[in-house]
Amino acid sequence: QLQLVESGGDLVQPGGSLRLSCAASGSTSNYYTIGWFRQAPGKEREGVSCISLSSGRTNYADSVKGRFTVSRDNAKNMVYLQMNSLKLEDTAIYYCAASPLPYADVRPSLYTSWGRGTQVTVSS
Repeated sequence: QLQLVESGGDLVQPGGSLRLSCAASGSTSNYYTIGWFRQAPGKEREGVSCISLSSGRTNYADSVKGRFTVSRDNAKNMVYLQMNSLKLEDTAIYYCAASPLPYADVRPSLYTSWGRGTQVTVSS
């Protein structure tokens, strides 16, 4: 079984930056893509970004393109989400999740293992 733990969420001012981390442990070999998702109060969970653990290929939601960067460190079983130029509307709980598909996109239905999330609040 795979365990995912997110960290790095915080309160930040608009225009600021944060780096989220996703630590994977357990049966990591059965999963090929790690995605980042977020859910704001009263809204559905939405895909933010994902990365193939083998090829490094990435996908981004239009709302974060040019501001967020996803990366991986396979040796450490870590995936990161660097978030720059944060906006008020980026406020949400951010989750990382794992997919057994090698070419998954950011649809939440493709992911079978989820972390518990980390809170990101953008506020002045």
